[in-house]
Amino acid sequence: MKTRSHYTRANYAVNQTTVWEMLSEDQCEELFMTALEVLERTGAEIKNEEARGIFEKAGCWVDGSRVKIPSALAEWAVRTAPSRVTICDRNGKRALKLETTNAYYGPGQGNTYVLDPLTAERRKPVKADVAKTGIVCDGLKNVDFVMNNGLPSDVKENTAEVHAFEALVTNTTKPIIQAIQSVEQAQAILDIAAAVAGNAKEFQKNPFAVFLIETEGALVHSEATLAKVLFAARNGVPYIYATKLVAGETAPVTPAGAIVVALADALVGILLGQLVRQGAPVIAGGFFTIKHQETGILPFGAPEISLMGTGMANALRYLRIPSFGFAGATDAKASDAQMGMEAAFSILHAGLSGTSLIHGCGQLEYGLTGSLELLVMGDEVMGMTRRMMKGVEVNEERLARGVIDFVQPGGHYLGEEHTLKYFRSEFWWPTVLNRTRIADWEANGAKSLGQRVKEKTQNIINTHQSAQLPAEVLGKIQTILDKADRR
Repeated sequence: MKTRSHYTRANYAVNQTTVWEMLSEDQCEELFMTALEVLERTGAEIKNEEARGIFEKAGCWVDGSRVKIPSALAEWAVRTAPSRVTICDRNGKRALKLETTNAYYGPGQGNTYVLDPLTAERRKPVKADVAKTGIVCDGLKNVDFVMNNGLPSDVKENTAEVHAFEALVTNTTKPIIQAIQSVEQAQAILDIAAAVAGNAKEFQKNPFAVFLIETEGALVHSEATLAKVLFAARNGVPYIYATKLVAGETAPVTPAGAIVVALADALVGILLGQLVRQGAPVIAGGFFTIKHQETGILPFGAPEISLMGTGMANALRYLRIPSFGFAGATDAKASDAQMGMEAAFSILHAGLSGTSLIHGCGQLEYGLTGSLELLVMGDEVMGMTRRMMKGVEVNEERLARGVIDFVQPGGHYLGEEHTLKYFRSEFWWPTVLNRTRIADWEANGAKSLGQRVKEKTQNIINTHQSAQLPAEVLGKIQTILDKADRR
């Protein structure tokens, strides 16, 4: 039923996927050049003495804690940093290929409260909640990586991140992004990762964990922040250098100005890593928001988050640096229409912008409260977004030229082999959205979307079986945890 040659056609351009390019290459270049000018003329506050020494030896100008970076050096760092970073799952299988416009989704982290998926109680998170996050993420098709969705409050405060990592790595095989607060935490987490992988060298070859290093933003880089960059680079651990900026407060009020400051901040973290270890795997990005002047709240559902995040992702793709962005969160306090609207818009926006790693799904109340139900609903939106991003594939077989001729006008395509072949792959099928007739919906309890999401969340928690680590590895991990708590 085909009528054309299979040979490649000359000068045939293809738009295979739907990707939103907000900024042109010329605009991205202008942002980058301005960031270079800021670092060379204004400089950045570098509070870490060892880092200042490394910068000075490389040719930077150091005056007290202020470091000014020659443009040529920052450009060298961008060229030296890998344009693609691959993250594996716990079994060593390549899972996240951070390159070009590939986009991957995951939950948020660090929130103060959680909304209990079984009792609906808003309370402080405990380690068991982090374990549930691992189980739910493991059971969701469109969630690609895992974060803690709330630091456990029932362990020692200075080892909470270490315990969170242990709860995740023992309850999911998916890649983990883990925030670190100190070099001591980083060492303990690296020890656990090495125990799971077999040894540190095997983990470096097939990393399944990424360190999240959050800078203070506004061109200030603390002693502790840069110490973590030094540790990650020296040990070959992929790291995210993420800045948090408030437009009009800690960064210029204009999106372009805020992106310039964010790029300058990112270049500091990229350069330090490359000076320590050329080719050190680094991802850059962060969280951008505004301040609600009446309440003082930093919203998580504002459209400016997506706007500035897209601009940063575009600029980083121009530099061929993998990006870290934010989506799937809301300022709503409960499972309602606002929650769905804000989460869905940002998930779609971030995916179409081609941001490499998109975190934040599952955070209610401007990031204060983690919700596994929002994460489950977000998984549905991620699936819809991926179908849109897949676009319309145009080739001889999908054009169905011969099939149309065979069926003839007024005919039916349901029984055709062509339909059977593509019926599943070309359509997206929901898991919690309802497409039944009203009589069937009423017969099944007339459940709202919120009720269906709650049931699916509880079902995953109660029935999903994550792959277990061997007892020997679990014993090694417990020894590392005990040592970290004693220290």
